[in-house]
Amino acid sequence: MYKIVLLILHDLLKINFMQNTLNIVGIQANIIWENPQANLISFKRKIDLLEGEVDLIILPEMFSTGFTMQPSLVAERMDGKTIRWMQDLANTKQVGIVGSLVIEENQRYFNRALFVHPDGQIQSYDKRHLFSLAGEDKAYCPGNHRVIVEFKGWRIFPLICYDIRFPVWSRFVDDYDLLLYMANWPTERIIAWDTLLKARAIENMSYCIGVNRVGKDANDYQYNGQSAVYDFLGAQLTTTAKEKEAVLSCVLNKTQQEEMREKLKFLHDKDKFKIK
Repeated sequence: MYKIVLLILHDLLKINFMQNTLNIVGIQANIIWENPQANLISFKRKIDLLEGEVDLIILPEMFSTGFTMQPSLVAERMDGKTIRWMQDLANTKQVGIVGSLVIEENQRYFNRALFVHPDGQIQSYDKRHLFSLAGEDKAYCPGNHRVIVEFKGWRIFPLICYDIRFPVWSRFVDDYDLLLYMANWPTERIIAWDTLLKARAIENMSYCIGVNRVGKDANDYQYNGQSAVYDFLGAQLTTTAKEKEAVLSCVLNKTQQEEMREKLKFLHDKDKFKIK
């Protein structure tokens, strides 16, 4: 009898942990150049104003510094102030928080996406495709591992900006429910951003979210945001205002996605390959 009760409790806890829906919020914001302290204050204010149920908060690429090619000036270690800030917020708000930072490790620099769970646990992904046009490949080291985050029963694949141009790296191999891109994507190439977000959603039959910044950086690049959510058929569920700071919010439904994947079975016909 005792064992039966334990099994029932285990199943109830598992059901409670696994959510069919996921309430996501993306913060589209201006980023103050190479000023982590000011950016943390700014993002904290925006997060404190959020209303309603929130499961996951998504911040842009290099949200504490902007897309800098001078990592030695701003890099933090994995026990740094910004990571502690993320952990404190995740715990206080009882949400997941994800964004990328400049991280120093073993005297090397990484553009690292950090997914912080409400209990403070951290999972990280190092950007694989470094943006050679800006010299990112000279300033940072590339990652070489896909990271799938398990969060509230959802399998989330976090990627960073330029990664979106390389569909093989993001190809669905029966391992995720949500593609997530954090970016500093400039206005002059924003058509590609819109098109690629939609394409990644369609080809992988997956929810696909892109959170971009706004404003102008120290290199005089202008960013107009256009953060967006696409569903598993490529329908745009929501977008943010252009040029302005804004909050992107949407409720994702995993059952709807799974039913459509099973109904159409497009993913059953995908090619098999190995990434080298």
